[in-house]
Formats: sequence, C-alpha cells, structure tokens
Amino acid sequence: MPPRLTPLVAGLPATVPFVGPETQERQRGAAFAARIGANENAFGPAPSAIAAMQAAARDVWMYADPENHDLRHALAAHHGIAPGHIQVGEGIDALLGYVCRMFVAPGTAVVTSDGAYPTFNFHVAGFGGSLHKVPYRDDREDLSALLDRARATDAALVYLSNPDNPMGTWHDGAAITDMVAQLPDNTLLILDEAYIDAAPPGTAPVIDAAHPNVIRMRTFSKAYGMAGARVGYAIGSRDIIAAFDRIRNHFGMNRTAQIGALAALADQPYLHATLARIAAGRDRIAAIALSHGLMPLASATNFVTVDCGHGGAFARRVLAGLIDRGIFVRMPFVAPQDRCIRIGVGTEADLDLFEQNFGAALQAASR
Repeated sequence: MPPRLTPLVAGLPATVPFVGPETQERQRGAAFAARIGANENAFGPAPSAIAAMQAAARDVWMYADPENHDLRHALAAHHGIAPGHIQVGEGIDALLGYVCRMFVAPGTAVVTSDGAYPTFNFHVAGFGGSLHKVPYRDDREDLSALLDRARATDAALVYLSNPDNPMGTWHDGAAITDMVAQLPDNTLLILDEAYIDAAPPGTAPVIDAAHPNVIRMRTFSKAYGMAGARVGYAIGSRDIIAAFDRIRNHFGMNRTAQIGALAALADQPYLHATLARIAAGRDRIAAIALSHGLMPLASATNFVTVDCGHGGAFARRVLAGLIDRGIFVRMPFVAPQDRCIRIGVGTEADLDLFEQNFGAALQAASR
C-alpha cells in the first residue's frame, strides 16, 4: 500500500493560490516587458540593505539565528514596544499559516471578506476550518458585516487587511479601533497591515500590543522592497507571540534576509524616499486611467485598482490584452470587484510601457 494522506489533505485541491508571472512567462514563451502585477516594489531595497546582504552571503554556510534576536529587538525599538510582542516569520504568508495552525481545527469558524487575500483562505482550508465570507461594501471591506458574521458563527479568527488587497482602499485608524472594541471576547482579529507604510497618516490604529484579541501583520515585502527575501513580522500579546514557538519552523528564516531586513529598517531615509516615488507612481497610474475615461480607485497601497467600467468579462479581456503586449497585471477575481484591473507602481519605464499599451488593450477588449 502507498503512504496515505490524511483524509483532510486528500480532500483538498492541489492548487497554488496565485499564478505567478514566471508561470505565465513560461506559458507565453516570452518574458514580460513590465512586471507590475504582483504588488512588488520595483524600486527595490535600500542600497545599504543590498550591501549588507552581499556581505552576508559569504556566511550563508551558517544557520540563521532561530530566535531572530537582533531583528526582533530592532523592530521592538522601532515600534516602541517590548521584544516579547514581536514574532518574525517567513513573510506574512507563513505567519498566517502559523496563526491558523494555532487556532483552527476541523470545523472551526473563520470569517473573512469574499475576494480578500486568498492565501489566508488556503491556510484555513489546510487545517479544516470553516470559512464564512462577507461581501465588500463600496469596494472596501465591510467592518460591520465582518463583526456580525463573527458573532453569528462564534468565529475563532477574523481576517482584515487594511489597507486592502486587492482594492487598495482603506479605513482610518479610528474605525479599526472601534471594530476592535466590538470584537467578541473569544475572537482574534488578524489585522494584515502589509501596505500600512504607504497609507495616509491616521490609517494605523492605536492598539496596545498587549491586546489579547488582535494580532497585526507587517512585512518588508512592500515598502522596503524585499518581497523575495520573505521577511514578515507579527505584533501581538506576549501569550500569542510565545505560542508561535510551539509550532513554527525555527530555522525557517533566511540568514541573509534577516541581515538585509535589519539594514533596511535602519535606513528610514531611503524608505521615505521610496514612499514618495510610490505616491508619484499612483498619481501617474490614476492620470493614465482618467485619460481613457476610466475611474481609478483611491489607493493607500503600492498599486492602483482601475474600474474598467463594465463587468468582469470586459476587464478580463483588458487584462489579457495587456498580458499579450508584455505587461503583467492582475485583477480582483470576485464580482463586482472583478470589473477592475490592478496596476502596481513600477519604474518610470514600466509605466511608460503601460501607458503606451493600455489604449490598445482597451480597444481590443471593446471589439
């Protein structure tokens, strides 16, 4: 008899939540000329972080520090909290998986928004949780609906990204604080703040790191330009942060990535210069959309979601037209948000190519 999968795993589809640009390049037999679909930071990490990682490469024969001591302490100082409130992990994706492993058993109720970050759903399914989804309202996650569904299902977890992916919209910090105050006592809010660095002042709520019902997720993938390094961190109560050590991959972090993140965190002037470039890029994408009579959604992220003005079928044709022309972009996959496409802030050259090809893709989609 062959080795047997567990019934839970045997019943799951073998899927990858995202179709990466590399997969599409292999399928189309050509590289993309502009890679502006994966919410990456095309401006890259700080030169100081690159230099630190280059210097660290010679020591890659050593394992990484399993306690992430230096990075945890630097992050704690950055946020003005104790290191016991910080857990470092292999990107937010891995941290979400660890949280699900800690709190989700077969049948556990978990609440999220329909069309929100699919990797979270992937982890919930992997531990047998029962997903309960609420629709977006006005292209934003519906805080009231999330709370209502959490109460109705006795949910262990509620997932909320603020600013939001895939729409780029956001709630101000006061609204999030009010939501936290209304959480059921036995519900944990996972507040995914991957894009918070690019958001307007006041978007990040003031929440005590010791709050027992909130865990916040941050990353070096977006504003810090280190998506490929896989460095994320969680901010939460000491009890929850300590619980990660019960189940996490203690050697999961890449030593070179740890050192690069430490250098990137120290180079705040580069971060702020990058955020200015991201803001300028958002403005340019919005102007391109408006020049074609389309409506860009206000964005607090490193991408802009553009309403193509028709249904999902039309938006998919626009997307296909851009991909055919070597421009990698993505789109929301749930109606009515699937009437949009999502364009990441790229370099000037990337956005030049987008501008040059967008009109032709729209015309082709209209035929």
